[in-house]
Amino acid sequence: MTTPLLSVENLSVSFDTPKGVVEAVRGISFEVGQERLGIVGESGSGKSQTGRAILGLTPGRVSADRIEFDGIDLRNAPARTMRNIRGRRISMIMQDPRYSLNPVMTVGWQIAEAYRVHTNANRREAKQRALEMLVTVRIREPEKVYGLYPHQVSGGMGQRVMIAMMLIPGPDLIIADEPTSALDVTVQLQVLAILDDMVRDRGMGLIFISHDLHLVSSFCDRILVMYGGQIMEVLDTGAMHRAEHPYTKGLLNCLPDLARRQETLPVLERDADWLLSRDGAP
Repeated sequence: MTTPLLSVENLSVSFDTPKGVVEAVRGISFEVGQERLGIVGESGSGKSQTGRAILGLTPGRVSADRIEFDGIDLRNAPARTMRNIRGRRISMIMQDPRYSLNPVMTVGWQIAEAYRVHTNANRREAKQRALEMLVTVRIREPEKVYGLYPHQVSGGMGQRVMIAMMLIPGPDLIIADEPTSALDVTVQLQVLAILDDMVRDRGMGLIFISHDLHLVSSFCDRILVMYGGQIMEVLDTGAMHRAEHPYTKGLLNCLPDLARRQETLPVLERDADWLLSRDGAP
């Protein structure tokens, strides 16, 4: 791994509910450099809350021994510092553009606005930069798309608009939360190719959050496997066949395989001993 852009130590996120405290993330630690780091696990395993906690976007209680980005302590950073970091230096691509894009603003203006917020660009400069970014994310007829509203673009195009909006300030780190979950396979590959180009050509770091183990293993450099708010295992993608934790093995066994006939897919068996208490004991 390259020199870390982000270091996280003992991160926890919890929520108060009528039934008591729910621990969504339970003392995880990891680092991200100029690489593609995948975080994979079932729904509810704490993946999205991990990404949101880094940027201070979760409504839950966050605690950590360390959340450091490029020498900046994000735990104690002033609100103004965090506003400058969000978008400008760390961007987060949300799951569904239908809920992330403003329905009463054209998609082009939303991209341009993201650029103006973090620069001193005027309207003309921001529009030109937005058009260039639409080309970068492989949208044809950028002038036409610039003037469309979110309901006028397809799901795949909306996701590429979101990527353009997050990339236009030139961030150092991207947190992509299920960016391809609502897309068909062809558009998935296009979106992944765009993200891959950004990491390789611009030297960015990428945290790719997904429940799709097959997709993450074919795209990322390293994988954090999460279950119950904890990291079960860390793997290089080329070493998936050497997974040791039974949860990771169970996820791999549940993947459909066209090379062997199966009447039914295996069911993942879970063990309560996988979840550790705060002091490290089962």
